[in-house]
Amino acid sequence: MNVPPPLVDQVRSFNRVVAQRIGALDDRYLGRSRPLGQDRVLWEIGAEGCEVRALRARLGLDAGHASRLLRSLEASGLVDVEPSPVDGRVRVARLTRAGANERSLIDRRSDELAASILAPLGSGDRDALLAAMRTVKTILSSAEIQVRETDPAGRDAQRCLGAYFAELNRRSNGAYDPTAGVSAEPHEMRPPAGLFLVAYRRGEAIGCGGVKHRAGGPSDIKRMWVAETARGLGIGRRLLADLEADARRRGATTARLETNRALTEAIGLYRSAGYEEVAAFNEEPFAHHWFEKPL
Repeated sequence: MNVPPPLVDQVRSFNRVVAQRIGALDDRYLGRSRPLGQDRVLWEIGAEGCEVRALRARLGLDAGHASRLLRSLEASGLVDVEPSPVDGRVRVARLTRAGANERSLIDRRSDELAASILAPLGSGDRDALLAAMRTVKTILSSAEIQVRETDPAGRDAQRCLGAYFAELNRRSNGAYDPTAGVSAEPHEMRPPAGLFLVAYRRGEAIGCGGVKHRAGGPSDIKRMWVAETARGLGIGRRLLADLEADARRRGATTARLETNRALTEAIGLYRSAGYEEVAAFNEEPFAHHWFEKPL
């Protein structure tokens, strides 16, 4: 890594300004009795609780530091950490009633802090600051993404697929049954028959996509999904490009896919990536749009 010292100095100066302005140096963050780190963990656990290992991955914490933060929150009566009812080997952190109330309070005070940063600025400076924040967030978040070949029957893949099916059910008018349409079984998306990819951010699976190859025919892109919290980072486009590259390696000259009309973000991605809408080429009952792209 060879980064010129003046650029390093600029990054460090930026970090110092932000840390001081948001109160990261205060051991009573937002006027409460805890530093920022504990409040960040409290917020991340959320209303539904969170597996401890997922919590560590999201926040980039080692096991020892995460345990110390959770013990502090437990001692304050804000968090309970217990074995998962599904798998006793997995620990789950959940907010107590006091913890849920505290999380609501720090949410309100965080809103107030954000407003205090923007309030002194004129409209031009405010717009410039918000645009710069969006750029920084997008670039830093995108740099954390890793895409890996994964067994489609594996745990991470199945979690992504479960979230994908749940979103289809939530956003469409009818119940989605993955067994009722065109098949995309694990054996069809393992090499050499196909490929399945999972996108990770800090160790957490946040997106997926697969491809089925056909000897002498087009390759079918399947099960494209990105978590709602990770959209806008170019993950879907990256997954799509990697799947297309595998199709080319397998000799395909065309990639094709079908999708539901409720998935407007996906439709926009496919069109911007060079896919053109065509007549239906299969009998997928849940699809409203069919697309092809020459490779």
